[in-house]
Parts: sequence; C-alpha cells; structure tokens
Amino acid sequence: MGENRRNRRKIGAHYEEKAVAFLEKKGYQILQKNFYSRYGEIDIVAKDGQTLVFVEVKFRQGQYMGTALEAVTSMKRRRIQKAAEYYIYCHPGYFDAPARFDVIAYEGEKLFHIESAFETDN
Repeated sequence: MGENRRNRRKIGAHYEEKAVAFLEKKGYQILQKNFYSRYGEIDIVAKDGQTLVFVEVKFRQGQYMGTALEAVTSMKRRRIQKAAEYYIYCHPGYFDAPARFDVIAYEGEKLFHIESAFETDN
C-alpha cells in the first residue's frame, strides 16, 4: 500500500474513532465498525433506540477537493445501501428494524452530523 493511501487510512480511522465517541455520547449503541462486504464498506453500524443506523464518516481538511458532504456521491450512496442490505441479510434479527443512513462529516475539526442524510433507492 502506498504511503499516501496509508496516511489517508490512518486519518480516516482517527476520525471514525472520533465519530464513534460522538455517537456513544449521544446514546447510540455501536454494533460494528468497518463492516466490509463485496458490496462496499460501512464505517459504523449503530442503533439509535430501535433504529438501525448506517453511518458514513467523511473528512476534508479544506474545500479544495469539495466538502466532506459532497464526497458522499450517488455511487457511494448506492454502495453503502448494498452493503447495508448485506449487513441485514447477515444479521436477520434486524430484518424488520427501521433503518436510516447518516453522514458524519468533518470539515477540519468541525463536525456535522446529518441524520437521514439520504434515502434508499428502492
């Protein structure tokens, strides 16, 4: 793995851990971090009450590459949705649970938590 990719992964992991701490402080139950599937990755899977929450964490130091929220493209949303469907398939106890997709975006050190950031395409 290239040095730049390693550094990005390390930075990403740091902000994912900050997001986990933020969600736990809000009372979310963290079920899994970095759920990988052939469909894509989900940074954080949590429960907010009875609602299953799939969280995408994005960080941008500056806006020269766009904002963190803009980085959650339609293609990225589709991958997250497919991975979420697979997560539920692997955890059938959540089959009937309400679910939503949140984004935690860091612009520098400023955190934005967008609940129900996008809907499924179904």
